[in-house]
Amino acid sequence: MQPTPDFSQLIKLAQSPAGKQLISMLQSSGGSTLQDAIQKASAGDYDQAKAMLAPLLSNPQAQSLLKQLEDQK
Repeated sequence: MQPTPDFSQLIKLAQSPAGKQLISMLQSSGGSTLQDAIQKASAGDYDQAKAMLAPLLSNPQAQSLLKQLEDQK
């Protein structure tokens, strides 16, 4: 069983400039996939959500934004 994510930390990251840019990019390149992944994660299926987002997060711009978010933790 995977641990429940710290939603206050997720919200903080999502509201950061890098988080907003990443969310915008994901919505424009795969809006329905993003929504489906959010539903999977909400239901506790984090592995499936991660697998659904992997192709969207594999481009260099997404990787750069993810690095920025990781550095903010």
